[in-house]
Amino acid sequence: MDFQKIASNVYNLAESEESIAPLVREALQVIEQCLDQYGQDHISLSFNGGKDCTVLLHLYAAVLTRKVLSTHKPISALYIPDPSPFPALEEFIKIATQDYLLDLFTCNLSSDIQLPVESVTPGVSTPTSLKGSNGYIGHSLQTRPVGAARGGEGMRRALELYKLRFPDIQAILVGTRRTDPHGTTLSYRNVTDPGWPAFERVNPIINWAYSDVWTFLTKLKIPYCTLYDEGYTSLGSTYNTFPNPALLVTDSDSSTTLPSSLTVVANNPNTMCLTESPRSSTETLGSFRVLANNPNTQCHAEVNDKTASGVNLLPRYRPAYELQDGALERAGRVSGAIPTVIPEI
Repeated sequence: MDFQKIASNVYNLAESEESIAPLVREALQVIEQCLDQYGQDHISLSFNGGKDCTVLLHLYAAVLTRKVLSTHKPISALYIPDPSPFPALEEFIKIATQDYLLDLFTCNLSSDIQLPVESVTPGVSTPTSLKGSNGYIGHSLQTRPVGAARGGEGMRRALELYKLRFPDIQAILVGTRRTDPHGTTLSYRNVTDPGWPAFERVNPIINWAYSDVWTFLTKLKIPYCTLYDEGYTSLGSTYNTFPNPALLVTDSDSSTTLPSSLTVVANNPNTMCLTESPRSSTETLGSFRVLANNPNTQCHAEVNDKTASGVNLLPRYRPAYELQDGALERAGRVSGAIPTVIPEI
């Protein structure tokens, strides 16, 4: 990983005429101020492999390279996994840990208590200026610590474990945005509530929209978890996370309703057959002949009469960066999903 190039690209973007430049400058300033106050040895980064914390990691790496003159040290980070995480997500976390030189601590909780799958942000105080004011339009329950919300217990215990192992860490960089659950009342920096481990949560991209995240990632060609290319827009547990239905590819989205080729198995299980390309996108794919590896061998594909085309096709989804309405970011998340048995993590 070329950290000098990362810093150059990020800071050049911040000073450019691009529409995202003000948000990048804002995030860099928040990180720089945190670094000036605490120093790298007292700062950690919350990283779970998602798009938002990937943006934050790249920004933090740029600031460290620009501000810290010494040799690039490992970046302290913590990972609080969801129950049953996606293998592709865990693989990306592993790759990012190596590429960005993360000193990543995984907060594995071992408990007999069944915790909800959906995690929430740690407890933060509602700004005093909003509490009880005429301008506060939220429900009165929102003035309570977020830690009292469903799912907060798992987060609190994970942070307790982290504080116990790393008592010198005073601030944690978090990729929370305004549109995230419980993100509405957050500012750039919030201390945790009484009863929670003492940290300052720093939210450099709090004002970024969904589209801003993808503009940053794609413009700088930053690697991200491959699940986002499969239609996932918000990642959690395999129990409650699915491709976003707003990105489902329909017949009208595609110029071809049938695949150009299919690989099928002939009567001989050792023989692979490849179909010839259909002549027309509107042509019904019925019983057809295919050629095996041996040109003298022929086989016929079985037809599934339950589909109009005769072929059972898996649904296809457009990549996450093509989602037009950021309000639908979490449309693929099932709220409150709890499996019968949650494995120990």
